[in-house]
Amino acid sequence: MIAVVQRVREAAVTVAGEEVGRIGPGLLVLLGVSRDDQGPEAAALAARIVHLRIFEDAAGKLNRSLLEVEGELLAVSQFTLLGDCRKGRRPSFVAAAPPERADALYRDFVAAVRAAGVTAATGRFRAHMAVSLVNDGPVTLILSQP
Repeated sequence: MIAVVQRVREAAVTVAGEEVGRIGPGLLVLLGVSRDDQGPEAAALAARIVHLRIFEDAAGKLNRSLLEVEGELLAVSQFTLLGDCRKGRRPSFVAAAPPERADALYRDFVAAVRAAGVTAATGRFRAHMAVSLVNDGPVTLILSQP
């Protein structure tokens, strides 16, 4: 699994003009699932993200987690994160998990975030989505699991 994690003031996702997910301050997570990923990896990545200390404390240091600031999380499935652009001009997506498997692991990730006590919104799997966000910082990290 690979995740692009962005600290946001707010974020939303729409499908065909309908808003399907919105959060206030917290994290936008673009999540890619690979062919080799398993269920435990979704839970482990969720735990890493909700405990990641990328929010400022009173001294202005990145020392607080999403849980500590009581932030929200918007998870958007994005298979293109697994795109291999090393050859030619068209990305290869052979490393991405098949849709049914990717959807199940995406749902496992979201369930683990919610089980940790974080309010989580989602996009719509396999839909053409418009994602809007107001970056905070900006703070953007790329995490992979394992």
